[in-house]
Amino acid sequence: MKFIRGFFGWCWRILNWARKALINLVFLLVVVSVIIAISTQEQGPQFEEGALVLTIDGRIVEQTRAIDPMSQFFKEAMGSRDEEPEILLADVIRVIDNARHDRRVKALVIDAGKMMPSGLSKLQEIGAALDEFKTADKPVIAIGDWYSQDQYYLASHADTVLMNPNGMLMLEGYGAYQLFFKSMLEKLKVSTHVFRVGTYKSAVEPFIRDDMSDAARLANQQWLNDLWQLYLQDVATQRGLTRDALNQSIHDYANLIEQHDGNSAQLAMTMGLVDELTSRQQMRNFVGDIVGYDDDHHSFKQINFKSYLDLTRHDIVKPPHQDQVGIVVAKGVIMNGYQPAGKIGGDSTARLLRQARYDDDIKAVVLRIDSPGGSAFASDVIREEIDELKKAGKPVVASMSSSAASGGYWIAAPADKIVASPATITGSIGIFGMLTTFENSLAHIGVHADGVGTTPLAGFSPARPLNESFERVIQKSIEHGYQQFLQLVASNRDMTVEQVDNVAQGRVWSGMRAKELGLVDELGDLNTAVSAAAELAGLDKYDVNVVEKPLSERDKLLQAIFGQAQAMLPADSSFNDANAPLINLAKRILDHPALSAQWNDPGHTYALCLQCGI
Repeated sequence: MKFIRGFFGWCWRILNWARKALINLVFLLVVVSVIIAISTQEQGPQFEEGALVLTIDGRIVEQTRAIDPMSQFFKEAMGSRDEEPEILLADVIRVIDNARHDRRVKALVIDAGKMMPSGLSKLQEIGAALDEFKTADKPVIAIGDWYSQDQYYLASHADTVLMNPNGMLMLEGYGAYQLFFKSMLEKLKVSTHVFRVGTYKSAVEPFIRDDMSDAARLANQQWLNDLWQLYLQDVATQRGLTRDALNQSIHDYANLIEQHDGNSAQLAMTMGLVDELTSRQQMRNFVGDIVGYDDDHHSFKQINFKSYLDLTRHDIVKPPHQDQVGIVVAKGVIMNGYQPAGKIGGDSTARLLRQARYDDDIKAVVLRIDSPGGSAFASDVIREEIDELKKAGKPVVASMSSSAASGGYWIAAPADKIVASPATITGSIGIFGMLTTFENSLAHIGVHADGVGTTPLAGFSPARPLNESFERVIQKSIEHGYQQFLQLVASNRDMTVEQVDNVAQGRVWSGMRAKELGLVDELGDLNTAVSAAAELAGLDKYDVNVVEKPLSERDKLLQAIFGQAQAMLPADSSFNDANAPLINLAKRILDHPALSAQWNDPGHTYALCLQCGI
């Protein structure tokens, strides 16, 4: 017994020593980081002249998700990479706009090889910024081994598009394909109880069908065609082609690739999508001949996106105006309660709107929406705060990004004005509810539920069949919610309930189609919405202020330390990585909205568009 106690005591001392050593190591790293951050705080990144390399590594978003600065610093310091890194759209546009006026920037190089699908409306805003950059008579060059459809959209705005001779460029069009679970649920003996209103409200179809309904197919095909025509027109205009000729080439791609013996790069040249096929070294030489060479790094003179963004933050800013237009970002699935940055919470987003209401400097608010919807209850909590802003005399303008559908449209409807991109996915005005019960699954393995209750509604449980009275209650609640949605839109859009119902029924529309139907007031970007809000508030001079949750003292300290230290880490501005299709497919299945825990509406009532994320 004495030996055993001694043995475990010895083990504990070793573990305790290791624990203390690890804590001391982390503390030492923090101290070193603080010293480095303080010593370099005044200096910042250095840049004399050369090319700005617009390396977009990740998904372009309206708001980045909340990440602990300390965790992010150590992850980057250890060379670890986020599975889905995010880049703020406003940062990309800010960098391009600043570089247009910066005499040190002699050219802009687009390196979008690691950019993930981000939504056509966001790409159009970046494309417009690139077109403005070119008015300064500075060349824009796109470089890449491979170009996906979204990556090529940005590349098409370059004066010169370079691609590796062994690379590939394929424009495949837009599609809305979902996973359907009906047969799987039947095999698992899961009972799915669906309640919905709206001919086109197809969000529940994955649970009750094995294929897309004719109504959903018709609606989806229309808005997909709208977006595709916008994409084709933009690319064709940039490349000096006709939209019809480009579309025909894409439709005939299989025949054309055979005629080119499978050489996709050469076919891209033939189609007029690429200017030159060059090796990586030749790409460096091409840019180096324009901006000069950096012999120390064996490349052209350059500054990467992250470093240049940090550099712009060190610039001297003019004194702020007292009057402000506040921007509240609503990005992601709408969920009940408080949610971190990068997600929409009924309570947390409402709190930001309330923060803007009580800020005397904010005279108008732009609600920037990038959401397929979600909880109907949470959507209405946000709607209430928009109404309170208007009562306080502060106009509200809804600015739609890539999507503002279903619950996303719910929170846009009460705004004084709605501005959407032509490529916005919106509408989907409809409501559904869903519950699953497992009485048959449990019975299959010999588990049964039984008991007594005081009313027909008592004792609801996923282990029991859904009571007929309970079904009627939910269905009536869904119908009431739909009428509430219709009335909300009608009263704010100067339409009758019947007129709204004709364009509702859960049907999805493109932004340009929504304007024709009266669901949107104006087509434009975030700047258009900000100008509209300022005009409604009667502001001539104003600043723009993104309304965010105030940082705690701990967060301010960590951000000051690790945010500064992160800027010193080397940025990876290499060429494209190959994709892993099977891994991506598995991740899509696991992350499918239909299987997500984000469905937390207290009444199991949702205004959600599952097919809106293309």
